[in-house]
Amino acid sequence: MNTQVVEKTNKTARTGSARRRREHLFYTGMAIAIVGTVFAGFAPTYYLRPFFGAPPLMPLLHLHGLVFTSWMVLLLTQTTLVAANRTDVHRCLGIAGAVIAVLMVLVGTVTAIIRAKQGAAPPGGPSPLVFLAVPLGDMLVFSILVGAGFHFRRRQDVHKRLMLLATVSILPAAIARLPFGILKAGPPAFFALTDIFIVACIFYDLIARPRIHRATALGALLIVASQPFRLILGGTSAWMSFATWLTQSLA
Repeated sequence: MNTQVVEKTNKTARTGSARRRREHLFYTGMAIAIVGTVFAGFAPTYYLRPFFGAPPLMPLLHLHGLVFTSWMVLLLTQTTLVAANRTDVHRCLGIAGAVIAVLMVLVGTVTAIIRAKQGAAPPGGPSPLVFLAVPLGDMLVFSILVGAGFHFRRRQDVHKRLMLLATVSILPAAIARLPFGILKAGPPAFFALTDIFIVACIFYDLIARPRIHRATALGALLIVASQPFRLILGGTSAWMSFATWLTQSLA
């Protein structure tokens, strides 16, 4: 009888260890893929700008790049710490994460409005004021997901999914700059490529669990549903009036 109990205990331990290894591999792999995508997207205009002969950037864009890069580095650091069982350091860095997240929303929002005021928009895409709904939507969705992630920081299963999806929600800016011909189609194309990361999260849940985790389902629904909504909203007269007021009020 004791032998059976020991064997069952050992089996449970092996199963738990394999599950943790699979989990660490997935989240670390996703963090690496996200960081790689951001670097590839912004390399010509930011990270490797001198090698591409890109024009100088105004200070606000440098600040934007610094803050958003800090978040990506923190994401990779945090997933690595969890994989190394250094959750104590992970929790300490959570304070820095909260500060960076707030800065991202503030700087990202101001940058989006100023860039719209300057006439920045994807080549062949919607007008700057119409397109403004896209980056501002990114900031809103990111705020909701990252805020929920910090709220559920004691629920590891919820926290890690929401923080990953929050980061995925701001990937369209980097993906839109990748050298793929399909991206000439504008926002629908880079939204579709962004959603590949969401599909990966869903597949992981289906493999690791009997069903999709509620945090994954709700977070994914928020991101995906917001994408066409932003495109529709951007074409309305109400949005155009609001966007015009935003760009004119920000001197």
